[in-house]
This record gives sequence, C-alpha cells and structure tokens, in this order.
Amino acid sequence: MQWAGVRSSSPAPTAAWMGRRPRTARWPRGRLPAARRAVVASAAASDANSSSNSPGKDEEREEVARREKEEKAAASLLMRSQKYAMLKQQLAVAAQFEDYKEAARLRDSLRSFEEEEPVLRLRGLMRKAIEEERFEDAAKYRDELKILAPHSLLKCSSDATTLGIRVQVRSVYIESRSQPLKGQFFFAYRIRITNNSQRPVQLLRRHWIVTDGNGRTENIWGVGVVGEQPVIFPRTGFEYSSACPLSTPNGRMEGDFEMKHIDKAGSSTFNVAIAPFSLSILGDDNDVLL
Repeated sequence: MQWAGVRSSSPAPTAAWMGRRPRTARWPRGRLPAARRAVVASAAASDANSSSNSPGKDEEREEVARREKEEKAAASLLMRSQKYAMLKQQLAVAAQFEDYKEAARLRDSLRSFEEEEPVLRLRGLMRKAIEEERFEDAAKYRDELKILAPHSLLKCSSDATTLGIRVQVRSVYIESRSQPLKGQFFFAYRIRITNNSQRPVQLLRRHWIVTDGNGRTENIWGVGVVGEQPVIFPRTGFEYSSACPLSTPNGRMEGDFEMKHIDKAGSSTFNVAIAPFSLSILGDDNDVLL
C-alpha cells in the first residue's frame, strides 16, 4: 500500500554530504596550547569563584551542621534518659520487694551513671564553679549545657507573683507509673497558691501550656483545679497536687490561673502567671516536693 498525494522533498545537500567540511573558527597557529590553557583556566576559576562565593552557601552548611549536631545530642540524651529512668524504676521495685542485694547493685549502677552522665556532670560543675565564684567557668559549663540539653537549665520548680497572688510549683518524676521502653513518662507536680494581697480571690479556671522534649506544644484549659474553685482569703493559701504524662523524658509546663476578687460585685477577672518549670527525669538539685 502506498501513500497517495503526499511527497516529501529531499533535503538540500549540506557541506558534509557535498564532500566539504564546514568552516569553523580556528585557534591561531603556534599559540593553540597556550591560548586554550588560558581560556580553560579562566573558566575553571570563574566556576570555582561562583561556587564558593555564592551568597548563603556557607550559612546553609553551618545551619545544616548545627541541626545535625542538635539532633544527635537529642537522640543521645533520650537514650541516656531512658536508661536512667529504667535504673530508678528497677531500684524502686527491688526495694519494694525487699530484694536488698539487687537494690544495692542497682544503687551502685545508678551512682556510677550519675557520675558519668554529661548533663548531671556539667550541672554539678557549674554549681561548684558558682559556689567558688569562678564565673567564667560557670558560663562555659552553662553554654555547654545549652547545646547538650537546653531544658536542663530550667529548674523543676518555679515561683511567680501577680497582683499579690504567689504561685509556687515543683515537679517530680514518678518511676512507678512510667514505662520508659514504651515512651511513657509520668510526672507529678504540687502547687501552692498564697494570697499575699488584701482582698479575697476565687480561682475560676486554669490554662496549661505543656511542651514535650520534641518541641510539641499542647494547650489545656479547665474549670478550677482538682474539681474545685477555691476561695483564697488574704494571708492564706491553697495547695493541691496533680500529674502530667509525657511521651519524652523531659519537657516543660507553664500557664496561668484565671481569678477574680469576690469582695466587690461585678469585679473583672484577671490572670495569675504560673512561671515555666521543667519536667525531667534527671530532676534538679532540690528534688523534693513543696
């Protein structure tokens, strides 16, 4: 079968088909090697300069390196924290079942771990440097802690006063209700509210901001505290305990209480700050409840 009605014209002959080579620019005779080397060297230098001097390249590399270092430090801290949590939990179980030989072994392992754990070691060195007024050394240890574990510089307690209402908080890690291998860490905290003003107040609502070790933040609102909306008279206080589960071995909490004065009808509400405090299985130097 043939196509009908369509014919393609033959291409016009080119120089190659006509037996002639196409004319091209030529390097001058006698200077070919030197000229080519000069052009190639110039092009290579231009490429190198454009690569090394392109804006932001050095900053990008430094940022990537910094992030990788932080991620490695966080992963290492997580593994050490889980091991520390397991040792504390096993020690509590051994003591509960009166297995004193095992408890003694775990106690020695725990002490050895605490001596070698970088965060605890640096924190101890910083505390000692401050006591001995070696402030340059203390600053150096603090900077190292900022890189290794920023949360460790935040204590497991806080103290803040707003309009005469003082709020003190302390948190502790609860081994018996935690399962480190499953990523479950349980923290208890105790709060003391003291009315140092001249007017009675009532606590109406609470607002918590909880941030875990991975930087995930959750806002929690609720009516009152532990099922109450307590009235706090001048020079008196109110205390309660509660708890917070986390999926990481460290984190932080902060927030506020909504209150109002009850000695005058129609009084507007106001917020009382709860200063940030740490949730950490490593605790701090004052690891006791209020």
